Amino acid sequence: QPQLVESGGGLVQAGGSLRLSCAVSGGSFSTYVMAWFRQSPGKEREFVAAISWGGGTTQYVDSVQGRFTISRDNTKNTVSLQMNSLKPEDTAVYYCAGGRKSWATIENLDYAWWGQGTQVTVSS
Repeated sequence: QPQLVESGGGLVQAGGSLRLSCAVSGGSFSTYVMAWFRQSPGKEREFVAAISWGGGTTQYVDSVQGRFTISRDNTKNTVSLQMNSLKPEDTAVYYCAGGRKSWATIENLDYAWWGQGTQVTVSS
């Protein structure tokens, strides 16, 4: 059972940037699809970005396209989310997730392993 630990959240002003990281231990990281989801108070968990096991394919929710970039380092067992031009509506708890699918799936149910989440707050 892989363990996922997120870091890098915090408070930032609108227009600013943050970089989230997720360290994965156990299992075979290079064979997992990895993703970021987020959840705001009173809302359902939302897909943000996904990256295939080899890093060749990525998917983004429309609201972050062009502002966020997901990447992975299979030598360090890490996945990152670079977030630029942040908006107040990006405020949420961000979760790292991993699964066994071979493509960059956006489906919540395709991810078997989850981190504990990291808070991102964007002030206006």
